[in-house]
Amino acid sequence: MTLPLDLLTELEPTVARLLDRHVAAAPVWFPHAYIPWSRAADFDGPLNGTPWRADQSELPQAVADALMVNLLTEDNLPSYHFEIATQFGRDGAWGAWVHRWTAEEDRHAHALRGYLHARRAVDPVALERQRMQHVSLGYSSDHASLLHGLAYVTVQELATREAHRNTGLACADPVARQLTARIAADENLHMIFYRDLYTAAVELDPDSALSALADVICSFDMPGSTIPGFQQRALRIAASGIYNLDVHRRHVLQPLLRSLGVMTRSGLGPAGEQARDRIGRQLDELRTKAERSQRLFDRMRETAPAAFVPSPHPPLSYEERPGP
Repeated sequence: MTLPLDLLTELEPTVARLLDRHVAAAPVWFPHAYIPWSRAADFDGPLNGTPWRADQSELPQAVADALMVNLLTEDNLPSYHFEIATQFGRDGAWGAWVHRWTAEEDRHAHALRGYLHARRAVDPVALERQRMQHVSLGYSSDHASLLHGLAYVTVQELATREAHRNTGLACADPVARQLTARIAADENLHMIFYRDLYTAAVELDPDSALSALADVICSFDMPGSTIPGFQQRALRIAASGIYNLDVHRRHVLQPLLRSLGVMTRSGLGPAGEQARDRIGRQLDELRTKAERSQRLFDRMRETAPAAFVPSPHPPLSYEERPGP
């Protein structure tokens, strides 16, 4: 089948249906209710409070890194909104989804920053300076087509869910666990919306949809990869088991590919078969890299065990997670 020229119009009824389902399933929650205000104290500055010191933080370094990366990523929401509004449009069901998604995502940065400030978990001055630097850079996806954009957000929302939830699992603070679980639940609903929308795109034109998905999987980067100091933080986060190549392969890519029926779909043309082969090779390469990285992390843990805090138990599999 040849993909319709106006894919936005072709998929709009599906967007409308999935948006109605999403709104019915999405719970109402309030960021202020997840912030431990009773633990907060004034900082130095106009209020003449107590300056931040490193020994005030009770978080392991890898968990603090993960929370900072997650927050700074969420802070760049204005750029993400611009990207998807430009690609999806601001009218009809597509526009209604863009604005709803933006409103829900906006809660995450408010809640995470409030938690980090109240618990004095990170240096607030360094955090603000990095926010200014990161948001000032903006974000540009450079997606080649609407299908590429949809494929990216489908993968990215599940990856973000895993990053938030596993950060909470690695943290000894029950307040942080509640907050990250709440944010992860939002990301889960967003992923389900995009996953089911991409399923509809695959049905319209399997070859084009799988080709776009292969492009995204083979070049995937999280939107926060331009955060200052990201590589060093990502290394500590990966070594701790919060988010690494193995998590990305087993708990993000593999379940999505199963849900979309990528590896079992019949009737593909040459382009679709080639895309599926590329995806298979990428999964094999990720497995090899993950095994190599794990050996490196094991050696690092032996020499500096205090720097790494593994999750208290393995992350739940995609199938074990509660649905919307």
